[in-house]
Amino acid sequence: MGESTHLWPYDIEKDLKLLRYVSSINIACGMHAGDSYTMHELVNAACIEGIAIGAHPGFADRDNFGRTNHDLSTEQIYDLIVYQMGALEGFLRIMDEPLHHVKPHGALYNMAAKDARIAEAICNAVYDYNPKLIVYGLSGSKLIEAATATGLKTYSEVFADRTYQDDGHLTPRTEANALIEDQQQSLDQVLQMVMQRTVTSVNEKEVPIVADTVCVHSDGAHALQFAREIKGVLLMNGVELKS
Repeated sequence: MGESTHLWPYDIEKDLKLLRYVSSINIACGMHAGDSYTMHELVNAACIEGIAIGAHPGFADRDNFGRTNHDLSTEQIYDLIVYQMGALEGFLRIMDEPLHHVKPHGALYNMAAKDARIAEAICNAVYDYNPKLIVYGLSGSKLIEAATATGLKTYSEVFADRTYQDDGHLTPRTEANALIEDQQQSLDQVLQMVMQRTVTSVNEKEVPIVADTVCVHSDGAHALQFAREIKGVLLMNGVELKS
C-alpha cells in the first residue's frame, strides 16, 4: 500500500477501502514509491482499524517502481532497509503503535528469494533494528531461511494475484501469464494454498507451499474485489484471519 509515484495516478481512497478486508499491510517507505503523506495517512487509518503495519522497503528506483534488479553491496542493502524502516516507524511512534513486520518490495524481494547474500543482508538489518520484527518472505525462499537462521520470526507469504513456476518462485512480470486477472482463478489458488498447502504451477505441477499470509497487490486492477472475495471465502471455509 501507499505506492504513490509519478508513473501513474495513485488513489489513496482505494487503499483506505482495502483496509476493510485485510489483517496486515505493507506500506511503501519512500524509495521505490510512497511519500510522507501516504505513510502518515495509511498508518493512522490502519492503527484505528487494528491492522498490523509493516515496512515495504524497495530499491531507490522510482522510475522503474523498484522492479529492476540492482547490484548493491551487502552494506548498501543493509542501509537501504534500515533507512526505510526508520522512515515508516516515525509515523507509528506518533500513534504509539509498533512496527509489526518487514516485507521487501519488487526486485529486492525476488532477488532475496534466490540470493542468500541479499537475504542475509536484509535480515541482519531487520534484526539489528528490532529483533522482534517479523519477516514476510516468499514461501520456501532464501529470505525465509536467512530470517530463521538470524533468529527472526517469519511469515511465509503466498500470492493471490500472481502465478507460480515449477520451483515455487513467482512467474516474472515480463511474462504474459504472470498476473492473475480472473477472480475465480485467484480464489481457487488461495484456497488450494491455504487448505492443501500446495500451489499449481503454470506447467500444472503441484508445488508444496506454506501459507501464513496472503498477498494482494493494492495497485492491481482487481485488488479491492479480490481482497473482499478472498476474505469471504476463507472465512466460509473456517480459516481464522488475524493480525
